[in-house]
Amino acid sequence: METLKAIASFGALSQETRLEAFRLLVRHEPEGLPAGEIARQLGVPHNTMSAHLSVLARAELVLSQRQSRSIIYRANLNRVQETIQFLVNDCCAGHPQVCAPLTSSLIACPAQSDEL
Repeated sequence: METLKAIASFGALSQETRLEAFRLLVRHEPEGLPAGEIARQLGVPHNTMSAHLSVLARAELVLSQRQSRSIIYRANLNRVQETIQFLVNDCCAGHPQVCAPLTSSLIACPAQSDEL
């Protein structure tokens, strides 16, 4: 991943509503959510949510697909993986045992909790 693409990802996620929208979409993988439902669940006006989703799409963090009259948004987990790999690419200066706690935390999805 190029540095500019990583910066775009970080920039897109550096705003609270966009971060919440992205996390919501991750929870709804693989089916995704319509744009209106994302706005409703986050309590954001539709036009504002549309602008936020556009920022996430330009950073390639979300994918969209038209279904009838709705646009369904999904989290682009491949882009997330590329971003994480960018962050840890030079991890631990060739000593993978130092990064073991980090890599093991990325392997399994945590159990659902009531706090979400």
